[in-house]
Amino acid sequence: MRRTARLVPTLTLAAGSVLLPAAFAHGASAAAAPGAAAARAVAHAAAAKTTPEPVEKEAADTRSEQLAVRRYWTEAKMESAKPLDALAPRKEGVRLTAAATAAQAAADPVEIPATRPGGETATPAAAAAARTSSGAAWTRGGAVTRSAGRVFFTYQGRNASCSATAVTGDNESTVITAGHCVRMGGAFHTNWVFVPGYANGRRPYGTWVATALYTTPQWNNGEDVNYDVAAAVVAPLDGRSLTDVVGGQGVSFNQPRRQRMHAFGYPAAAPYDGSKLVYCAGQTFDDFMMSRDIGLNCTMNGGSSGGPWFTGFDESTGLGTVNSVNSFKYGFAGGWMFGPYFGAEARDVYEAAQGATAP
Repeated sequence: MRRTARLVPTLTLAAGSVLLPAAFAHGASAAAAPGAAAARAVAHAAAAKTTPEPVEKEAADTRSEQLAVRRYWTEAKMESAKPLDALAPRKEGVRLTAAATAAQAAADPVEIPATRPGGETATPAAAAAARTSSGAAWTRGGAVTRSAGRVFFTYQGRNASCSATAVTGDNESTVITAGHCVRMGGAFHTNWVFVPGYANGRRPYGTWVATALYTTPQWNNGEDVNYDVAAAVVAPLDGRSLTDVVGGQGVSFNQPRRQRMHAFGYPAAAPYDGSKLVYCAGQTFDDFMMSRDIGLNCTMNGGSSGGPWFTGFDESTGLGTVNSVNSFKYGFAGGWMFGPYFGAEARDVYEAAQGATAP
């Protein structure tokens, strides 16, 4: 039986913004090797940790349940899955302050490298030739076309979609996405699956069923977009683990703000249709309105939530380090995408997922 976290009250973002419909954010780095070393790299501060534990929800954790979920998702159901309705935030937001920035800068940076299928560590090259994009189809191939994918789930009786990516981890089965892609409206989603490499209805690497879902207590309690982060652990498929098949992108926490980043996802609202991987790339900025999130010029919309934001993305290999996810847009600023800062709370969600063994 998995643990249940204690919850604490939090604030959410101010009115005037909307969550994306589902499937749509110095100093020395502490590099860690995959496997046990990765866990050690992010666990060094556990003894002093004062933040509440992530919230965990068991999903399809028996083989019979996994088979039922996998059979549920026919091609027709995936094609008809819709982005979630936009949400109106319920409470007044909290802006980024000098104190919050100082606290983030004081935290030890952690970076876990990407891995190729089979477990070999992969180091991205410098992204010197990176292009700027506000929402074009990704056509350059590489590792991102295997590790990124669509998420499908049932929300309040209807089928919906998100985006996500496989990351390096001890259990070789961890997917990073947005909090509202695992839980919204007071309940966790059901029939949750990850389809890496989804393209025009094809599932080249299979359909991976979640056995456990994790999110921050701040998102669980109050749907606070500053903490709109989640992870899923997926069951093996045909006797193999997820990252053994598709590889895992790197993941990092407590990194400098205002970096150049690449964001990926499967937007499914017009003019997009969820059939292909889309990307945005450019210089990020701090949200100067109603959240502590980071922003990027990006026209991706509903369906792209949970898609990865990479630092140090190498366009020639498709490798990078996940440092945020697509989260929300302001209704009056459709050209900007925002994603949560990956600090201690995001790290805790990642660590919690590493403690789960997929049955």
